[in-house]
Amino acid sequence: MKLWVSALLMAWFGVLSCVQAEFFTSIGHMTDLIYAEKELVQSLKEYILVEEAKLSKIKSWANKMEALTSKSAADAEGYLAHPVNAYKLVKRLNTDWPALEDLVLQDSAAGFIANLSVQRQFFPTDEDEIGAAKALMRLQDTYRLDPGTISRGELPGTKYQAMLSVDDCFGMGRSAYNEGDYYHTVLWMEQVLKQLDAGEEATTTKSQVLDYLSYAVFQLGDLHRALELTRRLLSLDPSHERAGGNLRYFEQLLEEEREKTLSNQTEAELATPEGIYERPVDYLPERDVYESLCRGEGVKLTPRRQKRLFCRYHHGNRAPQLLIAPFKEEDEWDSPHIVRYYDVMSDEEIERIKEIAKPKLARATVRDPKTGVLTVASYRVSKSSWLEEDDDPVVARVNRRMQHITGLTVKTAELLQVANYGVGGQYEPHFDFSRNDERDTFKHLGTGNRVATFLNYMSDVEAGGATVFPDLGAAIWPKKGTAVFWYNLLRSGEGDYRTRHAACPVLVGCKWVSNKWFHERGQEFLRPCGSTEVD
Repeated sequence: MKLWVSALLMAWFGVLSCVQAEFFTSIGHMTDLIYAEKELVQSLKEYILVEEAKLSKIKSWANKMEALTSKSAADAEGYLAHPVNAYKLVKRLNTDWPALEDLVLQDSAAGFIANLSVQRQFFPTDEDEIGAAKALMRLQDTYRLDPGTISRGELPGTKYQAMLSVDDCFGMGRSAYNEGDYYHTVLWMEQVLKQLDAGEEATTTKSQVLDYLSYAVFQLGDLHRALELTRRLLSLDPSHERAGGNLRYFEQLLEEEREKTLSNQTEAELATPEGIYERPVDYLPERDVYESLCRGEGVKLTPRRQKRLFCRYHHGNRAPQLLIAPFKEEDEWDSPHIVRYYDVMSDEEIERIKEIAKPKLARATVRDPKTGVLTVASYRVSKSSWLEEDDDPVVARVNRRMQHITGLTVKTAELLQVANYGVGGQYEPHFDFSRNDERDTFKHLGTGNRVATFLNYMSDVEAGGATVFPDLGAAIWPKKGTAVFWYNLLRSGEGDYRTRHAACPVLVGCKWVSNKWFHERGQEFLRPCGSTEVD
């Protein structure tokens, strides 16, 4: 057992030595948790076998003693009249029963507990659980899924059945409540009540749910329903002190509200109809457009525009490497011109790059436009790593291929960035280039602004995960082995603000991409400047 535990610990340290929490930001890293949990189950089963063997010995002893004492107690003197029985009684009480005591007191769990305790320091944290809960809520909002649909696991493209229990749903609602998100608190606590009413067994009680729900609807301004839910809570638990205080407070507020003279507004109009609440407006002005495109709605690919989109063989301005084997090129959008290339990376190359990148993955950051400092942000949920050509020949080979396809030099381009998206992984609308009103983000590179983006899709995504351009009304869906390319700057060097884009939340699947950002320096003769600002 000890040898097995030691081997498990060494393997576990090897798997997670490079991981620092934030598992929810990368599905690739979360796969390590699957294998770790499998090892824990094996460790637990070993412990159970030891416990079962121990209990079997104790049970056998108990049965033996029960038969013996039943016989001896029926005629104690007659039984002890035999000197052998007298000796054996003394021996049992002096030697055998203490031995049984030692057996009972043996701590079979010590090895398993030690193993679990060491591993726990590498477990997901509260931050991970909150992040994963927020991810489900983000998917709920973006793809307009009601809590019941998510609870039943009815998502498109899923291979495995997964359902949320009453306690799971309660955890979702509580996470939202602790974050001050009362809108989602209400939705998930209502789902908990539905599942409890349907007879599902749980440790969560209706009193607990109503406690959270009543205060959440109060925070959303629905005083009448808060009062109703609080009374319902007190009917289940009359001694609930907080509910009693809330009831008196709500009744006082309602009385004050009735006394106010509000012109042309009745009491009924003040209440929120049918307990339906609107999702709060947030910081992103194009939220509705962005999320509609993620759902495949509102795409402005009109018949007239489609007529201007073509497929062709691309030889990269007659690059010698592509004359014999040109790439298939497909127009995704006409203006700005966005193209997709097929068979850019082979499955073997993709797997090798993922293998190199995975140990280096770290939470993806964004640069604060005011300070220029890199920081994590809730609107970018993924992990990324940067690969140099010296890391592996496949990196250099892929870099050269992108250079041949685009006709741009990679000498001044950034390193190849590999990104893996986590639960509900996304990157909300952003620009790849540095704007005029920002501090020069790329000044330290000395290579100018990001002139173009080459985005490799390294996996298929079962649902969600599109690349969308809200200002254009364009949506591009991931397809493994393909790549999308566009220019971020006009020929004048001015930023093309139409290229503001986003990576939609991954609904189902594991999304891997790699990016190559080409910079201005070195492209002067490869992509000459235009004569006007809008060229």
